[in-house]
Amino acid sequence: MTVALTIDGIGVSFAGVKAVDNVSMLVHEGELRVLLGANGAGKTTLMDLISGKTRSTDGRVFLFETEITNWSPNRIARAGIGRKFQIPSVFRDFSVRGNLNVASCTDPRIRSNLGIGIPRTRRQRIEEVLELTGLAEFAETPAANLSHGQTQWLELGMLIVQNPKLLLLDEPTAGMTQNETHKTAEIIKGLRGQHTILVVEHDMAFVREIAEQITVMHLGRVLAEGSMTAIERNEAVRHAYLGSYGISAEAV
Repeated sequence: MTVALTIDGIGVSFAGVKAVDNVSMLVHEGELRVLLGANGAGKTTLMDLISGKTRSTDGRVFLFETEITNWSPNRIARAGIGRKFQIPSVFRDFSVRGNLNVASCTDPRIRSNLGIGIPRTRRQRIEEVLELTGLAEFAETPAANLSHGQTQWLELGMLIVQNPKLLLLDEPTAGMTQNETHKTAEIIKGLRGQHTILVVEHDMAFVREIAEQITVMHLGRVLAEGSMTAIERNEAVRHAYLGSYGISAEAV
């Protein structure tokens, strides 16, 4: 099985404090991995190190066989890593379709960004993403008029339409209703096998829906890895994060 993401002893210190400490991880191509841990465990900082937002002081990161350690965020994005942050960022005055068109465009000319003369294959991909995200009926709606959940799905669609090799999703259900959270789970599960996905999330009901493999972080280090069942039964995890009752929707 091909390894898509290799993290080899990565670490970073802030004011002498190790925010991420000697973390190593392998994520295989097409895998959906969940990063779990309490606030301050180092999950988002690890995503920052992978995406180039933060420079590491130790270790290395590889995307497939290419070392991307401490590359600029733009260069890492061009290499095939897409990241969704907790707070969505879309073009509010553009329609849903317009946002997807801009996101999918690799041609810097204005005409192309406006959707004039774009290739048929790109148009087809945009239609596929509209269906996948459930936004087809809102294709011509300005992004400013979308609900919070719809805006989150639009931003996710803007990543998907770029066809990244690796998707980094930082709390993709933040602020969503229960129904929106469930739909987000369905969207993400629909990407299994097509993209390698690394998700940071606190909503345990959501984690139960999507998790294939889980990596638990604690105080900047990897505490445990395994399936949901293995993590539930891991005594170190139970004591450090989940409490004595295992993983549950109330254990956050």
